[in-house]
Amino acid sequence: MKRFHIAISTDNIEATVADYSNRLGEKPCLVIPGQYALWRTDTLNVSIRQDTSAKPGSLRHLGWEDPAATGFTEDADVNGIVWERFSADHQAQEISELWPDVELQLSK
Repeated sequence: MKRFHIAISTDNIEATVADYSNRLGEKPCLVIPGQYALWRTDTLNVSIRQDTSAKPGSLRHLGWEDPAATGFTEDADVNGIVWERFSADHQAQEISELWPDVELQLSK
C-alpha cells in the first residue's frame, strides 16, 4: 500500500512531535532528538526535520512511500514542489546514512 509522504521543516522537534502525535493519533516510529521525527500511519508517512535551510513550518517536499519503488527518485512538479518516491527500505537507508548510530527497520 502506498503512503502519502509529507516532509516539513521545524525549529522545535519536541513541540512538533507532541503536536503531530496528537493530530495523527499516534507517536512517531522514530525520533532523533533535536533533529528529526518520522510517523508511518496506514496512509501517511510524515517526517519533520530541523532544517536551517528552510523556514520553520515550511514544506520540504512531498512524495510517496511505495513498496513497488525500485529506487529512490525525485522530481519537481509544475509548481516547483519536489516529489520523492521511495520504499520503506530506501527511507531507512537514507536515515541510516544521515544518522549512522540509528538502527531502523521500516518494513510494514
